Amino acid sequence: MPEQLDPLFLDFQVALAGRYSIDRELGRGGMGVVYLAKEVHLDRLVAIKLLPPERAADPALRERFLREARLAAKLSHPNIIPIHAVEDTGGFVYYVMTFVDGETLAQRVKKRGPLSSSEGVRVLREVAWALASAHAQGLVHRDVKPDNILLEMTTNRVLVADFGIAAAVGDIDGDGVTGTPEFMSPEQALGHEVDARSDLYSLGATAFYAFSGRLPFEGKTHTEVLAKQVTEPAPPLASLGLSITRKVASLVDRCLAKDPAHRPASATALAEQLGVALEQRRELPVALRAFAKRNGRLDGGGTLLLSFGVLMSAITVSSFVSGRAGFAALAAGFTLFPIVGLVNAARGLTKMGFAHMDIAPAFKAESDTIREEQAVGRDVTQLATILRLERWLKIGTIASFAVLGATLSAGAIISFVQIPYSPVAVLLVKFVQAWWSPVFALSAMGGSALGLTYLSFVQRRRDIDTGFWARLWNGPIGRAAFAIARRLPGSKPAGTSMTHRATELSLGMAAEQLFDSLPKATREELGDIPAALHRLQENAQTLRHHLDELNEVLADAGESGLAESYEPVRVERDAMQARLGEAVGALETIRLNLLRLHAGSMTVEGLTTYIGLAADVAAEVERMLEARDEVERGLKFPREIALTPS
Repeated sequence: MPEQLDPLFLDFQVALAGRYSIDRELGRGGMGVVYLAKEVHLDRLVAIKLLPPERAADPALRERFLREARLAAKLSHPNIIPIHAVEDTGGFVYYVMTFVDGETLAQRVKKRGPLSSSEGVRVLREVAWALASAHAQGLVHRDVKPDNILLEMTTNRVLVADFGIAAAVGDIDGDGVTGTPEFMSPEQALGHEVDARSDLYSLGATAFYAFSGRLPFEGKTHTEVLAKQVTEPAPPLASLGLSITRKVASLVDRCLAKDPAHRPASATALAEQLGVALEQRRELPVALRAFAKRNGRLDGGGTLLLSFGVLMSAITVSSFVSGRAGFAALAAGFTLFPIVGLVNAARGLTKMGFAHMDIAPAFKAESDTIREEQAVGRDVTQLATILRLERWLKIGTIASFAVLGATLSAGAIISFVQIPYSPVAVLLVKFVQAWWSPVFALSAMGGSALGLTYLSFVQRRRDIDTGFWARLWNGPIGRAAFAIARRLPGSKPAGTSMTHRATELSLGMAAEQLFDSLPKATREELGDIPAALHRLQENAQTLRHHLDELNEVLADAGESGLAESYEPVRVERDAMQARLGEAVGALETIRLNLLRLHAGSMTVEGLTTYIGLAADVAAEVERMLEARDEVERGLKFPREIALTPS
């Protein structure tokens, strides 16, 4: 109970006595006051929204509010807050709804920063489901915004409130239109009749805020914001440097199209596309996730202890044998033990049935997850300042180490090179001897401090550590570690699920295992088949990546009614699809012929011919991929088409 009782609180409680017991005020705005109360008869918590008395005094507004609230009360959907009652009691007009223990989307973003890509897509999809249900019954929300989207604390369920109430209450911004200017569609801002597509625009503006923490349009007055809603295109979400997929950014941009015809066809269609965006993030087996996050890195406590042991061993050898022997022991230790660690990590995965080709997707998934986490709370308005600071730190680091290098060079020259005697040489030597130690110390400490600071700044934007280990494992060192691990005793793989692998990776792995099981003489006669397999796998994966992008663009075009303008993209898609089929077919042919070779129904010469044909396929694919830059440029024009009036 508040210390200074609000007269409205007291009068309203008197009117509700015996039916509802009001606990406290939850919030208030232009659409009224919300109270937390307990329904006496059922002994349950409810939220009561009261129409402001000054508005309830208008008979027409009063009747409109009751009519719209009763329509909204008929909605039944898991993502819509149920309305239990709509009442006109003792001069008070209000409706009673389920109390949601949680926070609004606006509160969530203000407290903890923008949503991650996966969390944001989930929230938007549930809101789209709610809107689709309401639209199917002819009800338009008219005020979709973060304050009307609630996140339940215990279940994390998303619920939408206040369907149709904004227009019923006449929540006017001062210029004769109803709604919230920052989330209002252009047609709504102009006072035109609105339909379901207006809600999709408002959802797009809400998504823009949820992902970035900022509004698509801002201004000093409501009039200025409304003018921008009508006349200015929203900034592309991808231009803000957020870690969200191109598909999701494209969906948000389409929702914010000025022309309703260029927005998604319906809330149902939008929810389906958001679902596809979620499902495209293929779940990897736990072993691969653990390898990318922890097991494939030599940065644990054991590594520190081992390094200390190597150092102490080298000191012991140096003391009892010689300094040269100690240095050799140190070099051998710090070379041998990392190799052993990497091979052991690879052997652990090999025993579970995984292969080197599984490493790249695992590290990519880990990198994407970390990028999402780093985006939480990031202030995009400060990004330019941070980048400038990083650039100066980088310059300072390079300069410090350049001075350090020059100092070391000067010291080496004086120590090891015989300098001809001259007055100038004597002065130079004395100068270097006087300043060598302080300059060396300052440049070393300064360079180290600036370098570490620079790396810490970069680490906040992108995960350097994961990038380093990904490059190491995906490169020759990682391949060698897996090759050695496969040949160690006890490394025979137990069966594992292949569902996490693309077709080309599964085929390549099966073919490589068949090749490895051939006699050594036969393998030598066949040549480097694994290299041919890896070449085809990489080409197929690159083609698949571009195909996914092109299919997304064409799907967007079909829904926006602009499919005819995308004929060049369709031609490129069909060509890539054909090449992908050829690459996968070549992998399948190699695998089958290796099986035939094992069975004795195929000769080495016959298989060599098929390897040559596969090499021709790989060459054709690579020629197509050389035009990748042109394809990438082609992917940029759909938004321009969408924004161009037809």
